[in-house]
Amino acid sequence: MSSVILQGATRLLVALILLFSVYMLMRGHNLPGGGFIAGLIASAAFVLYALAWSLQEARAALRVSPVKLAAIGALLSLASAVPGLLKGFPPFTGLWLFIGGGEGEKGIPISTVLLFDVGIYLAVLGAVLALFFTIEVD
Repeated sequence: MSSVILQGATRLLVALILLFSVYMLMRGHNLPGGGFIAGLIASAAFVLYALAWSLQEARAALRVSPVKLAAIGALLSLASAVPGLLKGFPPFTGLWLFIGGGEGEKGIPISTVLLFDVGIYLAVLGAVLALFFTIEVD
């Protein structure tokens, strides 16, 4: 059983760490960061949660099997190659789709690069947590 202080601090820290991981994911297109480092940061949040509470609590907080998460991430990253191929470009070519926007406005850009990064994020998060949950003994 860990301390009450660690458990109380973990509730706040896990939320902040996960928020920071999303920030790192989103800024990774133009600056250092991206799916890999963001996935490592997010997995650190769940490892901290497991150390403060328990392995079963961390698994329940994740809500999805880490192996399934890694597989979904890998498939999502591979799916980012398809739009480029369909347009006649090399695989993994960065293409943008603009959603919304009014007259004279482009809207919100969604890119295949973002799809790739989100896939890497999920794959790294799932792989690291699968390893941790396998070797960690409650």
